[in-house]
Amino acid sequence: MKAIITEHLTKFYGKARGITDVNLSVDEGDFYGFIGPNGAGKSTTIRTLLGLISPTSGSAEVLGKNILQNRIEILSQIGYLPSEAVFYNGMRVRDILNYSAKLHKTDCKDEAKKLCERLELDTSRRVDELSLGNRKKVGIVCALQHKPKLYILDEPTSGLDPLMQREFYELLTERNREGATVFLSSHILSEIGRYCNHAAIIRDGKILISDSVEKLGHTGVKRITLQGAEGIPEIAGVKNITNENGTVSFLYSGNPRELLSCLTDISFKDFTVTDPDLDEIFMHYYAKEEN
Repeated sequence: MKAIITEHLTKFYGKARGITDVNLSVDEGDFYGFIGPNGAGKSTTIRTLLGLISPTSGSAEVLGKNILQNRIEILSQIGYLPSEAVFYNGMRVRDILNYSAKLHKTDCKDEAKKLCERLELDTSRRVDELSLGNRKKVGIVCALQHKPKLYILDEPTSGLDPLMQREFYELLTERNREGATVFLSSHILSEIGRYCNHAAIIRDGKILISDSVEKLGHTGVKRITLQGAEGIPEIAGVKNITNENGTVSFLYSGNPRELLSCLTDISFKDFTVTDPDLDEIFMHYYAKEEN
């Protein structure tokens, strides 16, 4: 069974575009990344999957159930973390966690205690006294404490310091190993590259490509670095050139033989050929779409 599947899922806000013909397929037990800049359609997709907003057209199933016909049942089996969690002011953290557990009709006291200890969250404080990072932690515990089958997380690490980000991903990795599915939206590409097995790239409400993270990196583009270079090869397929103190670096997507031939015309001390990082791969797909 698929954890998430959408077919031509489309949402318009009046005449304004939300998402258009979004087709996703997420296997149960996957750790799936949803990549795109702010405004690309990530949150609209997630809110539509949760039944918080209705699609204009298309269809979707979550955990084998139609999102329009089984919204309450779906929500009971999901751990959802919005990009900006909002709580009732004046409530203490422990009361919010207890309230969230009651909504899921689950005794979460022991699990909540473990999560709060790992995230260093003080449950005695009132939520309106908390920093952005600590409010994010409250949202994380609410999403994780009932140990759902599926986690849908929208920009989950915004506001967390690096140590808490690492702890958060350790928690997600543990849950994933136990069989849970993780669907994670982010514009921080290093997170996707480090933790996800599969990913989809969205732009302007449309999916550009979806595949394994490993295959997404096989674009045919290489990062070429020349140490002690006294020039730059004039050849088609060279992009994103930088030159810092004689170290020239660029992306190359052409014929390797042509590159080697051109390199014989310039002077340099050494060179390396590497795969580009995920940020560069992301920009490759965006530039490809523009062309």
